[in-house]
Amino acid sequence: MGGCVGAGGARAVALAYGGGLGGTARPLLLVVAPVLPLAGVGVSYGRCADPMHEITATTPGGGLRLLLVRTAAVLAVTVPVLTLAWAVLPASAGGPGAVAWLLPGLAMTLAALALSSYVGCRTGASSVAACWALAVAVPAVGTLPARLDEPLAAAVRYFAGPAAQSSWAAAAVLSAGLLALRRRSFDHLEKS
Repeated sequence: MGGCVGAGGARAVALAYGGGLGGTARPLLLVVAPVLPLAGVGVSYGRCADPMHEITATTPGGGLRLLLVRTAAVLAVTVPVLTLAWAVLPASAGGPGAVAWLLPGLAMTLAALALSSYVGCRTGASSVAACWALAVAVPAVGTLPARLDEPLAAAVRYFAGPAAQSSWAAAAVLSAGLLALRRRSFDHLEKS
């Protein structure tokens, strides 16, 4: 997982400096960064990710506790790598700050965990990522922009300002609450 995130951050930096995307690299990373932890969360727990899942799910340290430990390990890798990538990207005028993606990333990670209590980790994480992709891509479909920076500038509105960040905070709190209510669902084996 760390190699995947590190490669993603390295690609963003390489595109910014060598690919002529200097002004759009930060908004592009801002749009992609919140969903990168979902890739690790999706494969960190469950029957497909762990050959010993039947045993670990039934132990006292299994279930939600194990999922949260593995999610913390994913975040311990992704947050520093993405923050470092943000720090070395060329500066751009305007737009949200370097940590604007953290709260949306937390909200999406918690939403994926809460959803995974119903459908499993892989499906929960991929569903949240697909919803995010639709939210970012659908507004740009009707315009068929000539340049990449136009849809990215439109997507930045999901991060900019106190209203947007407050909405992400509320979504994170609601997702955490649902996860707490559904914590016992992780004590049983996944259906898929």
